[in-house]
Amino acid sequence: MGDTSNDYEYPDLEPYPPRVHIEEILPCDPTANDRLYHICISAISLVVMLVLAILARRMKLSDGQKGFPGLLSPVNFLDHTQHKGLAVAVFGVLFCKLCGLVMSPNPLPFITDSQNKQNWMILAVIYYPVLYYPLLACGTLRNKVGYVLGSLLSWTHFIVLVWQKIDCPKTPQIHKYYSLFSSLPQIACLAFLSFQYPLALFKGLNKGTEDNSGKEDLNSSYYKDYVKTILKKKPVNIRSTEKPTLAERIKDAVKSYIYTPEEVFRFPLKLAISAVVSFIAVYQMALLLLLAVVPTLQIARMGVTEEIAYLLQGFRINLSSDNAEVVRIVVYYMWCVEVCYISAMTLSCLVNLAMLMRSMVLHRSNLRSLYRGDIYNVYNCQRSIRPSRPALVCWMGYTSFTAAHFCFGMIIQTMVFFLCLLIAVFSIIIPILHGQNLMLLKMLWSMWPFWLMLLSAVLIQHISARFCFVKKTAGTRDLDNRGVLFLLTYLLFPVNVLIGVLLGVWRMVITALFNIVHLGRTDISLMNRNVEVFDPAYRCYAHYLKIEVSQSHPVMKAFCGMLLQCAGQGGNAALSGRDAEEGIQLVQNEKKLNKVSHAKRARGHWQLLYTLVSNPSLVGTRKHFQQRQCTAESFLNGSLTKEGSKKEAGSKETEAAVSD
Repeated sequence: MGDTSNDYEYPDLEPYPPRVHIEEILPCDPTANDRLYHICISAISLVVMLVLAILARRMKLSDGQKGFPGLLSPVNFLDHTQHKGLAVAVFGVLFCKLCGLVMSPNPLPFITDSQNKQNWMILAVIYYPVLYYPLLACGTLRNKVGYVLGSLLSWTHFIVLVWQKIDCPKTPQIHKYYSLFSSLPQIACLAFLSFQYPLALFKGLNKGTEDNSGKEDLNSSYYKDYVKTILKKKPVNIRSTEKPTLAERIKDAVKSYIYTPEEVFRFPLKLAISAVVSFIAVYQMALLLLLAVVPTLQIARMGVTEEIAYLLQGFRINLSSDNAEVVRIVVYYMWCVEVCYISAMTLSCLVNLAMLMRSMVLHRSNLRSLYRGDIYNVYNCQRSIRPSRPALVCWMGYTSFTAAHFCFGMIIQTMVFFLCLLIAVFSIIIPILHGQNLMLLKMLWSMWPFWLMLLSAVLIQHISARFCFVKKTAGTRDLDNRGVLFLLTYLLFPVNVLIGVLLGVWRMVITALFNIVHLGRTDISLMNRNVEVFDPAYRCYAHYLKIEVSQSHPVMKAFCGMLLQCAGQGGNAALSGRDAEEGIQLVQNEKKLNKVSHAKRARGHWQLLYTLVSNPSLVGTRKHFQQRQCTAESFLNGSLTKEGSKKEAGSKETEAAVSD
């Protein structure tokens, strides 16, 4: 470092006191004691679950079904027509609580033993899902009693949490306001539940009837509307042969990162939960990275005194002969470090939010492609869309894996962006502004003949390829001046080796930045498509899509809903049966049978037959499957594979030989 006392005046950002007063935050005990509250709310939640179990059994017996349902299913994750707000809010509350557990000195509110924190952490991970389980189960029955209990529970959680934060807004962990700010998403989710349950109760009282949660999914008009939309003739778009302008390409690129909802397509419940939980994960990690580092940097900057000059002299660094000037320089540099860190964290937040929006757009595109049967476009290979043990495991953990990847990705992105900004600021920007310490720029400038040679070689190759070596004849292109082309290729070989080294470095930088930016996304692979199966995040996403598509296909649910509707109509079963045979047409019920042409009726029969033949769930009930004793591996998506066809042909030849 050179002498900087006379060339530039570093801004006096703020006074530097000889001593920095650090506010001491003592542990705070709120009026609503957390231990007593959890004892009471656990007992109340247990009573609520018993009441809901009894109601569920009575409703099941009233429908003519037998057996005890046991613990209630919290929500039907494969129902696309239900209200997603309750499940999303409960998962948000649970994730916020999990983030608080990591920083809390006492994971379990009942126990204050800090020596065995790891064991209590394991119990807390099990305790809190059980505690918030009734909040989700109260909406499962779609019953007035359930809505009342859900309202009481949500209001209790919300009021006590707000009460505790008002009593103790400051806590000694990490930062005095960290606990308050980290609980804001949890307060928002509980406020939504406190509003949503009374609203559902009010709607139920106005209707005077209780919803039948078991058949609402298949009775919904969403699936029929979806099939009508895909069968509707779309106008043919005549694409212009002109290349799009730069403004149009930028506009299309921006639109690809903006998700706009559509009425004819609804996201699966687990994807909606994943999106909200990932957003909360970005917020929680940004808050942690901000409050854990920035206040410490500010305290260190405010505590710089003239003694720093003697410390730097011990390392043979002489910034100035005036100690006050040294203090101003050090304070300025520390302020630059703080700005770089805040900028890196902000950039990481924006990148993750953009990646989250882009993932939503790509999720919709992938689901639509798989609904159409375009498997190769999504997976780049032929795969069977059917449940499996690995697929089921990935489906169960997909939401959790996505949130964890966003958290981990944000930490890595902030570190990398921070290092890049530090190098850019202290090696390029500050030296240019101050006109000093231009070592890096001087070194690059001293190599100007080398850069000029590389630039000239690149320009020569591009210009010659443009005007000398490509000829157009009758609308086609071919090579020209091949002798000169071969000579130039030989002469530029050594220079291209040097260019290749630079391209290799640039390739490494671009690949690293791409993988770091997309680290939180699971819908794309960070590896080559031929080895993408070794990417655990993308493999989890691919298996997740298999379960969603095989179990919640809108066309399949529309077909099953029509069959159930026809079976329950009684006297009108014959007419509805004819409509069901034309199910893929989805004609209106009021349309008379005599107006349907013979060709349309025959087409409806064939389409119904094709639907039944291609249904993998009916393979095991087919006559030839039972008689031939074929294995399940002989069928792929309801159709015979090549091996299955060979076995079928072999069995037929054997029967023919025996009969002869």
